[in-house]
Amino acid sequence: MPNLANAKKALRQSKKRYERNKIQKSELESFRRQLRKSVEAKKSEEAESFIKKINQLADKMVSKDVLKKNTASRIKSRSVKMLSKVK
Repeated sequence: MPNLANAKKALRQSKKRYERNKIQKSELESFRRQLRKSVEAKKSEEAESFIKKINQLADKMVSKDVLKKNTASRIKSRSVKMLSKVK
């Protein structure tokens, strides 16, 4: 456990950030899961809407420093590649 006041505050802040980031990451994963299901069901319109949501959320997470730029790029690329299987 931290002894100094600033170390205690840093711990509190990191816990809050962890929880906030965890929510966003789980939301992104749920969109990716739904995309996979719609691709398996061969619903291209539904898959396109999920890709749009994934791209928006990934870009937002990069701007908030939740994800690294290359990670978001890789996620977006894989989702578009998955859509090409349906079309």
